[in-house]
Amino acid sequence: MKLSFVYILKCSDDSYYTGITSNLTERIFKHNSGKYKKSYTYNRRPVELVYYAEFTNINVAIQTEKQIKKWSRAKKEALINNEFDKLPNLAKKKFMS
Repeated sequence: MKLSFVYILKCSDDSYYTGITSNLTERIFKHNSGKYKKSYTYNRRPVELVYYAEFTNINVAIQTEKQIKKWSRAKKEALINNEFDKLPNLAKKKFMS
C-alpha cells in the first residue's frame, strides 16, 4: 500500500505552504535545498514541517490538500495545534448585521 502525505510548512516569512507528496522526507529536503527556483517556498526558506497527515487513498489526499489550501490562517493553525474542536467555528463566515 502506497502512502500519500498532505503537509503544511511554516516558511521563514511566517506564511504557510500546503502540499502533497508520497515521500515526505525527500520533499521537505527539496523545499529547503531550493531545488525548484519558481516554487512558493524558494524565497521563503528555511521551511519547517508543522503538520502532516497520512493517506492510503491518493484521491482523498488530493481532496484534503485542496480543502486546506482554501482555509484561513486561523483554521490552519487550529489544525496544526490539534485544536480540532475549533475547526467548525472557524469555517463559519461572519456577516455584518
